[in-house]
Amino acid sequence: MSRTFHIAVVAPSGYAADPAAFTRGLDHLRSLGHTVQDFSANGTRDQRFAGSDAERVAQLHAAALDPHIEMVIALRGGYGLSRSLPAIDFNLLTRSVLEGGKRWVGHSDFTVVQLAMLATAGAGSFAGPMICDDFSRADLSEFTHQHFWQCVTQDAYRINVEAQGNPVARIEGTLWGGNLTMLCHLIGTPWMPTVQDGILFIEDVNEHPYRVERMLLQLAHAGVLRQQRAIVLGDFSGYRLTEYDNGYDFNQMLSYLRMRFELPIMQGLPFGHMKDKLTLPVGARCALDSSDHGFTMTMQSYLSQSAK
Repeated sequence: MSRTFHIAVVAPSGYAADPAAFTRGLDHLRSLGHTVQDFSANGTRDQRFAGSDAERVAQLHAAALDPHIEMVIALRGGYGLSRSLPAIDFNLLTRSVLEGGKRWVGHSDFTVVQLAMLATAGAGSFAGPMICDDFSRADLSEFTHQHFWQCVTQDAYRINVEAQGNPVARIEGTLWGGNLTMLCHLIGTPWMPTVQDGILFIEDVNEHPYRVERMLLQLAHAGVLRQQRAIVLGDFSGYRLTEYDNGYDFNQMLSYLRMRFELPIMQGLPFGHMKDKLTLPVGARCALDSSDHGFTMTMQSYLSQSAK
């Protein structure tokens, strides 16, 4: 890691279920030399949320307005941002990126913030680790942290993924995506970006293969997939198959989608609700080179001039 940051921690969705682990996550960042400012209302809880809707929106606005903050990391995902979308000043958030060079980081429920910023002004962000539990776990992932600091401190980033059975393709496009449920949730709203020639990466957790198929068909029926050049599948885990499925599993679902859609679908991207995850610059120009034994993704020019 070549530099340190003034980091804001925000909790726009759920709260930290384990306060001790949360403190450990903040301490870890500080031990690396970063200045950490906790905007998350000091453990405030409101039902399953980290504070009231207004309090959670205020955290985002405060982090965007603070001129000292260079990076904003979500405490965790869960649920809550859907309630707040109309109240969030996304012009303010995007200015903090395009004019102030702030890096906004998270995944899961935080996908809606990232896509809304992309839709508002084409502002990029980072789909990556959150405080809970990527920074707070006792057994920190060397893989996750190495890739995270590389991605957020460089203006060019290349990843190599070993994966069998993917189609052969060479594609360039705009890298975007995130949590599949949240993508579908934004269809038909002003917070869903229109991305032409996109390389769409997706992940989800606790979603049965038929639900994943249904959501991808929804993206197709809504015309989103017609504008994409490729789909890259991250981690889809936590679901449970039953006898009723009668052989219908994730691989069968993927085979059906590959027959149904003309665009190539890659699998094996280490991203999502998993310990070892990549960080992906949302909105970056990306070159994807795939063979039957793996693929590379090369992303560049995704940091604003003020962020370098």
